[in-house]
Amino acid sequence: MHDPQLNFDKSPARRVRAAITERFSLRRDKADDEEIEKRIRDGVDLSGATPWILMFAIVVASVGLNINSTAVIIGAMLISPIMGPIMGAGLGIAVFDFDLVKRSLKNLGIATLISLAVSALYFAISPLREAQSELLARTTPTIWDVLIAIFGGLAGVIGLTRTNRSNIIPGVAIATALMPPVCTAGYGIATGQWHFFGGALYLYLINCVFIALATFIGLRVLKLKRHGFADERVERRVKFSLSALALVTALPSAYLATNLVKDELFRSRAKIFVGQEFSLPYTHVAETKIDPDQRIIELSLIGAPVNVETLRIIESRLAMQQLEGAKIIVHQIGDNKVDVTALKASLLSDLYRDSQEVVQKKDDEIQKMRKELLARKTQDANAVDIANELRAQQTDVTGVFVGEGVEVAADGGKRSMLALNVSSKRPLSKGDRLRIENWFKVRLKTDAVVLNFYVERRVRKT
Repeated sequence: MHDPQLNFDKSPARRVRAAITERFSLRRDKADDEEIEKRIRDGVDLSGATPWILMFAIVVASVGLNINSTAVIIGAMLISPIMGPIMGAGLGIAVFDFDLVKRSLKNLGIATLISLAVSALYFAISPLREAQSELLARTTPTIWDVLIAIFGGLAGVIGLTRTNRSNIIPGVAIATALMPPVCTAGYGIATGQWHFFGGALYLYLINCVFIALATFIGLRVLKLKRHGFADERVERRVKFSLSALALVTALPSAYLATNLVKDELFRSRAKIFVGQEFSLPYTHVAETKIDPDQRIIELSLIGAPVNVETLRIIESRLAMQQLEGAKIIVHQIGDNKVDVTALKASLLSDLYRDSQEVVQKKDDEIQKMRKELLARKTQDANAVDIANELRAQQTDVTGVFVGEGVEVAADGGKRSMLALNVSSKRPLSKGDRLRIENWFKVRLKTDAVVLNFYVERRVRKT
């Protein structure tokens, strides 16, 4: 007898559904629940060699951030053991193991403190103090960081629960990038730049929370066996505590993710708006600053000034890009004068500042040369006066030389000296020489003088 159910089972829709289910089944190569728990629990403990590996990884990551080397940073993320406690917290919540949650959070806290201390110590002694792009990239969390943490955590828990373990966990460590933010926070501590510390630690906590949350979701989807309790009251208390902990963790995470989405949407819409509305023939946007919290779009314009009426028309179109309540602040050049304060770090400001520095440097060199020339002229005039005054005192003086020199001592010490060479028709007496020396010191107001006396030799004609 023909069975209509067989035809139904062999229908194209049922076969396609069965093929899709088989293709995407997470249970086909799933490891035993005990094996999965063992793998995650083994990574929770922070003792023995693990803290040493963590410290070495922190130093490597700090060096990579310091020299701006992406390859070195990736290497540090590969050897870091910091993922273990985070996934352990997610497992504890998923299977109602309160002790595992406490142990995981404790070890995560210790790992974080070690990471902050080691990275802060490194940056405190490092001669390279300037924040490179790899450091700056870890100071401002975005919605993309949340998405990376969630989907990276899901990929990690799926890879960890397979019969044949794959290399997914190292890939997750690279994608979620736990090491660079905590090292950047250490840089903020070492240099006293607390906005670096706050932003980087914020990003680190985002990654930790969402990786743990993704681990929890993944293990619940795989229906890992929950732990039983001998006492029903203890079971209810533990389940309530873990549920409350999960809720307390999830709610701020959801709020955070919502705010990050709003901020990213505002930035994206603001950039599109600026690109569309300020594409003017003779005006160029030199700099754009967007503040989602204050809903402010700040622009620095160069070129032909935009009149007030045009700016009002542009501002009236904010609602068309869903930027209601946003404020536009425009800095621009007017009356052919460069408004350096308004342009700040824009290209025009940089060029203006550089040109001013060049002009100032040349002015300083010119002033220095003028002073040296004036001093030389004054010295020449003084030499003439000194010669005339000396001849008036000693009629036998025939030649006078006044100059400057440097006296070098046996130990290498140096001092500037003023020299006076006196030529006379006959040898001057000791008293005359002493009187001339005292007069010369008083005349020039210094004791750093050296005098030489010569007798003019006359050549006899034959």
